[in-house]
Amino acid sequence: MKKWLFIGVIFTLIAALMVGCGKSSSGSKSDSTLAKIKERGKFVVGVKYDTYLFGYKDPKSGDVTGFDIDIAKALAKKILGDEKKVELVEITSKTRIPKLKNGDIDAIIATMTITEDRKREVNFSDVYFDAGQSLLVKKGSSIKSVDDLKKGTKVIAVKGATSGDNVKKAAPETELLEFENYAEAFTALKSGKGDALTTDNSILYGMAAQDSDYEVVGSTFTEEPYGIAMVKGDQEFVDYVNKFLKNLQGSGEYAKIKAKWIKE
Repeated sequence: MKKWLFIGVIFTLIAALMVGCGKSSSGSKSDSTLAKIKERGKFVVGVKYDTYLFGYKDPKSGDVTGFDIDIAKALAKKILGDEKKVELVEITSKTRIPKLKNGDIDAIIATMTITEDRKREVNFSDVYFDAGQSLLVKKGSSIKSVDDLKKGTKVIAVKGATSGDNVKKAAPETELLEFENYAEAFTALKSGKGDALTTDNSILYGMAAQDSDYEVVGSTFTEEPYGIAMVKGDQEFVDYVNKFLKNLQGSGEYAKIKAKWIKE
């Protein structure tokens, strides 16, 4: 009798475990980004701290402001009803995807170009900003466009961004110097380590606004559509963000945010 009772208990435990596993794999919302944000009561987003006009931390006040920051706040307000319920996490071009994959952040809103390679690692929203790669040089430079990048020309870019690869395709004989972030890259340009700095024109305009001795030259030589990056496989959140962006544009709020930061 004790033997059969023991076997019965074992089968009961196995059945309970199977039912539990079935529930977690089919009906659970535990993997839903949207559910996690609502449960946490805070939208955790990866942004840049060194990209003037888009995501920039003021060294004096400590405030982080910019176009991407306002988009992040608007999304937090949509999800949680309050734009203050957003936590800004500093990322760079190199660290943003790893932080998203690790679950450290819910999304990336950080001048991130939508590319086929990146689509294999993350989900993207629809395009929320159209940019194009250009060049920043010191005023009076002989470099006026990408056509002036010759053999021996030193061009500065940022690690993890598409800019380095793009400029090598456009001007393969140039020497490429890559730095960890935009602040280091701009400092390197100003100290004479390179002849030009290349990235999206939107970011370069921010640098030029910080130092009038530098200017953006030439037309764009790439197309850089920015998207909000989210964890791979969570289509629910992608659909939600796309609807948010559509409503933001339709309401006129997007135009207000853009006009506030971007003076084209």
